[in-house]
Amino acid sequence: MPDLTELMQRMGQAALAASDVLGLAATTAKNQALSAAAAAIRAHKADILAANAQDLARARERQLSAALLDRLALDDKRVEAMAQGLTDIIQLADPIGTVMAQWTRPNGLDISRVRVPLGVIGIIYESRPNVTADAGALCLKSGNAVILRGGSESEASNRAIHACLQAGLKAANLPEACIQLVPTTDRAAVGLMLSGMTEYLDVIVPRGGKSLVARVQQEARVPVIGHLEGNCHVYVDRDADLAMARAIVLNAKLRRTGICGAAETLLVDRGCVETHLAPLVEDLLAAGCEVRGDATVEQVDTRVRAATEEDWYTEYLDAIIAVRVVDGVDAAVAHIARYGSAHTESIITANTATAARFLQRVDSAIVLHNASTQFADGGEFGMGAEIGISTDRFHARGPVGVEQLTSYKYVVRGTGQLRP
Repeated sequence: MPDLTELMQRMGQAALAASDVLGLAATTAKNQALSAAAAAIRAHKADILAANAQDLARARERQLSAALLDRLALDDKRVEAMAQGLTDIIQLADPIGTVMAQWTRPNGLDISRVRVPLGVIGIIYESRPNVTADAGALCLKSGNAVILRGGSESEASNRAIHACLQAGLKAANLPEACIQLVPTTDRAAVGLMLSGMTEYLDVIVPRGGKSLVARVQQEARVPVIGHLEGNCHVYVDRDADLAMARAIVLNAKLRRTGICGAAETLLVDRGCVETHLAPLVEDLLAAGCEVRGDATVEQVDTRVRAATEEDWYTEYLDAIIAVRVVDGVDAAVAHIARYGSAHTESIITANTATAARFLQRVDSAIVLHNASTQFADGGEFGMGAEIGISTDRFHARGPVGVEQLTSYKYVVRGTGQLRP
């Protein structure tokens, strides 16, 4: 194998060449590749699960947390979900070439704003092997070549899934370099993607923990579509239906604790403390969730631990939640503004005016009314899949799907006009 720098340079050159082809590829060819890749995932399910078992065995030897093991683990249902995600992306409209706006100037110039691919995307991710399928498929549909660098903990799973994507490209006569997987877990490869491949990569998308995000922010020399931590909140208003609140809080926190849309802080309006607080806290405790609360919450149950200032900032990714009593919706908004990560927040209330105030004033990528934060997912938004949830305000925000992986150019048609 060539040295790492040479290897990454070759991958970059191949990606550039592939992006030229893919950017002009017909929708039918891209959809054929996705269909064949989905079929390959289903046909090679046993191979994918065997590879995943190897990754899980190594992860347990390294004593990774239960949350990380859950992110890493695949089963029949999750493999089928990957394949179905590719099929769903086929059904999406091809964004490339879409005319976003069109107008004619008084001098007769016809101007159009048209969607185009970003070019070559580098994606650096950890733990979750389904990102290999989702990211590869979304980049393919949006006409972008991609270089994937997965985490060492999911190395075998990523290779098995990537082989299926390659089979799809081959079936559609598209360059296999359209979707490349860095074949080493050497952390130096990440450094090269961030600062040593500026002539090849047009954008970097990080998807991982705080240390990865911090490194990307510090070292990246190309634009970044950020995917920061998900310190998500559920606010239970005084006008919330209690049964609905109990169901949503449990789902938001415990459906899957290791995903970025899991609720990490529960805020309860002081106006409903007498009726709502104890049932909500007791439900969480009974379900095996550790509760860390303020002084009012501590009085509900002796099992509640005292919350520290750090708890309000924490993305646990585990069966732990911080609970605080606040003085109404404005105090909830203020808490989220101070401690949140601008990811996903939900209000539970029957009061439409209060809901509107929350939805307007909370400055997060996703805000919900009477729904679980675990809906923060591109698939649930009808995007087929997602590369991540962007907490940036520039270029893309919220679930990053095919449209968010495009830019645009202006196409101007004239009849010989000269500027005076």
